Amino acid sequence: MHTDTKRARIAVAAVFTVHGAVAGSWATRIPWLQDHLALDSAALGLALFFPALGAFVAMPMSGRLVHRYGGRTATRVLLALWCAALALPTLSPGFPWLCAALFLYGAAAGTCDVAMNAQGVVVEQRLGRSVMSGLHGMWSVGALAGAGVGALAAEFAVDARLHHAATALVLLAAGAVVSRGLLDTRPEPGEQPPPRFAVPSRAILAIGVVGFCATFAEGAGRNWAAVYIEDVTGAGAGLAAACFAVFSLAMSVTRLAGDLVVDRLGPVLTVRAGGLLAAAGCVLVAVARTPGPGVAGFVLLGLGVAVTVPLVFAAGGNATPTPGQGVAGIATITYLSGLVAPAVIGWVADVTSLPAAFGLIAAVSLAGVGLAGSLRPRSAVREAPVVEPAGR
Repeated sequence: MHTDTKRARIAVAAVFTVHGAVAGSWATRIPWLQDHLALDSAALGLALFFPALGAFVAMPMSGRLVHRYGGRTATRVLLALWCAALALPTLSPGFPWLCAALFLYGAAAGTCDVAMNAQGVVVEQRLGRSVMSGLHGMWSVGALAGAGVGALAAEFAVDARLHHAATALVLLAAGAVVSRGLLDTRPEPGEQPPPRFAVPSRAILAIGVVGFCATFAEGAGRNWAAVYIEDVTGAGAGLAAACFAVFSLAMSVTRLAGDLVVDRLGPVLTVRAGGLLAAAGCVLVAVARTPGPGVAGFVLLGLGVAVTVPLVFAAGGNATPTPGQGVAGIATITYLSGLVAPAVIGWVADVTSLPAAFGLIAAVSLAGVGLAGSLRPRSAVREAPVVEPAGR
C-alpha cells in the first residue's frame, strides 16, 4: 500500500502540473483577447467573472461525482474536459460567446480542482505528513511552464487561437497518461453519499473565509499581472506576459518549500506572515509606474499567497467525513472569491484606476491575516478506502 501511495503522490503531482499548465497558458494571452475583441477594463472584468461563476455553480456537485465514480475515474475525465476547454475562449467571435466559453472553462476547472485536491488529501493522510503545499507547488510549476510558452507566443505574435488549440491537444494527451497512477478512492459499504449540491458547513465556512482572501489576491495577480504591466507601466506585450511567468515562479518556489515551512512554523503563523507579504506586494504594485517595481510587487504577492490555499484545502478535506465533500465546500468558497474579484477589480479600475484596485487587494490580504486562526490543526477524519487495480 505504501508503494502504491507513493506512486499515487507522483501521479497526483503530475495532474496538478497539467492543470496548472492550462491556467498558465490562458492567463498570458488575456491581453491578446482584450485587443482582439476590443474590450475595455470593465468588459474584461465582467468576462473574467464567468470562469469563477461556472466553477461556483459546478463545484458543489463535485463531491457527489467523486463518490459515485471513484477518485481516479472522476479526476481523469474532469482533467480531460479542463484541457479541452482551453481552446474555447480564444475562438469566441464576440463578447457574449466569450462569456459562455469562459463559463464552461470555469466549470471544468473547478470540478477538476475538487477531484484532484481530494486525491491530494487522501495521499497526505496515508503518508502521514504534509504534501499539499508541494502538490500546489507543482500546479504553479505547470502554470509557469504554460506561461513561459505563452510569453514566447505573445512575443512572436503567434495567434492565440492556434497557440491554445495546440496546447490543449498536448495537455489532453499528457493528462490521460499521468492520471493512470491515481488512487481509486471508493466509499465504504453503506456510506451515505454527499448531497448532490453540497452547501458548506459552519466549520468549512470558517476555514474558507481565509481561502477567500488569499484567492482574491492570487486571482488578481493571475488575471491582471500582464494587463497591469502593459497598461500602467508601459511595458511591451512580451514583458507583460513574462510578468505572469515571474509571478508563477515565485509561487512555485514558495509552494515547493512550503511543507517544510509549515512543519516549522505551523499553519496559522505561516498564513499570517504570507498575508503581510502579499499586502506589501500589492502596495508596491499600486505605486509602481515603471516595469521593475511592478514586477517586484507581483513577486511579493506570489510569495505571500502561495501556501495559504493549499493549507485551506488540507484543513477542509480533514474537516468532513470524506475529503471530496470538504474540498468541494472549500473550493466553492474560494471560487466565490474568484467570482467576485475580477468584476470588483475591473469596476474599481474603470471608476478609479488599476493602482487603486490593488490598494483594495492589499486590504483584503490583511483581512486574511486576522482570520488565520481558523486554520489551527484539527483531527483528521477517517480515511476513504482505496480499491487498487488488479496486478498493481
